[in-house]
Amino acid sequence: MSSEKPLRLPDWLKVRLPQDEHFVQTRKLVRDLHLNTVCQEARCPNIFECFSKKVATFLILGPNCTRNCRFCNIYKGSPLPVDKDEPQRISQAVRKLKLKHVVITSVTRDDLADGGASHFAAVIRRLKEDFSAVTIEVLIPDFQGQKRALEVVLEAGPHILNHNVETVPRLYGEIRPEANYNQSLNILACSKEMAPDIMTKSGLMVGLGEQDDEVLDVITDLSRVKCDIVTIGQYMQPSRNHPRVKRYVHPDRFAAFTRFGEEIGIKYMYCSPLVRSSYNARLFVGKEVEV
Repeated sequence: MSSEKPLRLPDWLKVRLPQDEHFVQTRKLVRDLHLNTVCQEARCPNIFECFSKKVATFLILGPNCTRNCRFCNIYKGSPLPVDKDEPQRISQAVRKLKLKHVVITSVTRDDLADGGASHFAAVIRRLKEDFSAVTIEVLIPDFQGQKRALEVVLEAGPHILNHNVETVPRLYGEIRPEANYNQSLNILACSKEMAPDIMTKSGLMVGLGEQDDEVLDVITDLSRVKCDIVTIGQYMQPSRNHPRVKRYVHPDRFAAFTRFGEEIGIKYMYCSPLVRSSYNARLFVGKEVEV
């Protein structure tokens, strides 16, 4: 482990931790329905705000991931059997929380032949059957580049298809060793080719050792594959066992990333220190998927 002292947290990243009635209700509901949320598993800094607003990103296919991305706090271990009742329980949660926009993500399941694509599709179909006015966003893994797996998800008809590139290409070997940057870009490109009416979205973190010009190159790459929505947020070290923060990016730099993306034609840029891939996700649901 590095002997360097960790950087001091800047004022703009100090988060108030309100725990109001809605926060308690949401947390209890998720627990009672035996559901997982990325908000809890990944120790998201926005969990108090989102739970207080009755918003949650549901984590399907169990809490155990088959990969070992160094930035991530989700548990790495033996995956659990696919829970066939999960779509029904998520539907219950959506109804009780009175959600208008639902985000579904998963651990990576390289042990499954389709990477879990059919289970994503089952959740989407159940929500569309039960709620005519709910928009659905899926944040998918790379499915090891399987186009048929991607097609299965798209055929179910989500409103937004999200797949994160996470960091700049140079850092993949260190931060995301079991993934491939070009494969992730190809997921987004293929989604647009297969289902041009479904919005695509991607995101990355800064503070892992990248340079600003590398971030601009990633934004340019996402523009080239016609990505509609791009999120950029500050990497926060989840524990002492994770890579340390190399820099805290000032809000002015995030504003510059936003301007750059908009200037090259990306429809929605959402860049700020506390932004996470699904934070305030419904803000991006524009007229294309208006309910």
